[in-house]
Amino acid sequence: MTHSNIAAACQALSHLDLDTNPNVLRQKSRDFFWYSPVLKARLDEVCGDFVVSPRNEAEVIEVLRTCYAHDVAVTVRGAGTGNYGQAMPLAGGCVMHMQNMAQIKEISTGRVVVEPGCLLKDIDLACREESGQELRMISSTWSTATIGGYIAGGSGGIGSVHWGSLRDFGNILRIRVITMEKEPRVMDITGADMARVSHAYGTNGIITEIEMPLAPAYEWCDVFLAFDTFEDAMACADDVAHEDGILLKLASVFEAPTAHAYFKRVQPYVSAGTHLVGLMVAPQSMDGFLAFLEANAPSARLIYRSDQSDWARSPGHVFEYSWNHTTLRALKVDPSITYLQIRFAGDEKRAQVETMRRKFEGEVITHLEVTREHGRPIFTGLSMVKFTSEARLDEIVAAHEEIGAMIFNPHRYTLEEGGRQSTDERQLKFKAEADPKGLLNPGKMISWHDPDWTYDEMYSFPDMQQRRSS
Repeated sequence: MTHSNIAAACQALSHLDLDTNPNVLRQKSRDFFWYSPVLKARLDEVCGDFVVSPRNEAEVIEVLRTCYAHDVAVTVRGAGTGNYGQAMPLAGGCVMHMQNMAQIKEISTGRVVVEPGCLLKDIDLACREESGQELRMISSTWSTATIGGYIAGGSGGIGSVHWGSLRDFGNILRIRVITMEKEPRVMDITGADMARVSHAYGTNGIITEIEMPLAPAYEWCDVFLAFDTFEDAMACADDVAHEDGILLKLASVFEAPTAHAYFKRVQPYVSAGTHLVGLMVAPQSMDGFLAFLEANAPSARLIYRSDQSDWARSPGHVFEYSWNHTTLRALKVDPSITYLQIRFAGDEKRAQVETMRRKFEGEVITHLEVTREHGRPIFTGLSMVKFTSEARLDEIVAAHEEIGAMIFNPHRYTLEEGGRQSTDERQLKFKAEADPKGLLNPGKMISWHDPDWTYDEMYSFPDMQQRRSS
């Protein structure tokens, strides 16, 4: 990268909400990368040179214009709840924090228009109050995550059992982005073009406005089912997701001893050998759901339903045990825990899961989220791993890939390595148009820096290494 003039950029932007306090810089330069011991070792010293929090789109444009003129890298961030290092400034420079852009601009039938700094929770609550609607999908960090961070770094979540992934057609309606050029452009992107900027880690445009689809809001019934065998638990979650008449927002499977060892409020109601299924069921579907259990899952024990609970202490939202919250809860008990993100799909998905369970018994604890792909339920695995070494983690990854399970590696900080280990030509082409100097979140798109990379080893961004050694 070209040598940047940090001092000149700071002086030009000093009238904005700008901070150079070292403690603030360190805090705002980090996300949940520490989920991964691999990333913790490599990214722990990463830090920006200043933080700026624009209040509106005009200020975003001013920041980008100024940083472009002074060759200063810009890494955008929301609440920092992502855990791939997506929002960490590998080349230093400007951290653009979107906390001040948190306005809900419009709520109408089937859609909401918001600024990127809005919390998912606040959007849901406002939509419920005004229109009886809610977001189709949310992350398990619903109460603290921003919508901009979710769109730029997320791939699915609570709601994916019904609606699929965020990048599926129709799950985002419009994204407004600002380019990083001599004179930044404002672009409203819709339809198939949104694949250029969604889940791009802010590498090719700064999101300033998002239009999302809404669905009817329900008082979802939270359910925990207990099973004596993992096979029965997995089959139940898979089978109920195939029931077209039963509306679900979540279907999670937790292998023993997860519930007993890591879910403290659930622990009194399970044993160390209990396999758990967590569900969110629409209230109008509960009778059908109970009939399904009786007919198709006779071994299931319904130990909790939020609308008829006799538990001494509420477990809280079932979704806060799911997705990345499962690993977070486990980490509080066992700091050696990390995780993998896996795609098990097709008719062989249950067999793939069982093969990996047998191969890594006691070392890998299976955690599945039922999601939808092209209308068919699949498993997104967020299996927990008892970490011993990076080499052993790579062996576990390779074993999954050998049986046809796809790994979305949370121990890598680049788009390609955290995805399908291939270049998304749409994103690369758009970066050339929108960020000609490569100043937006540098180091996160391998194909920009090294188009011939072979993925034989973990990519290491050269500018980060130079910065750390200087």
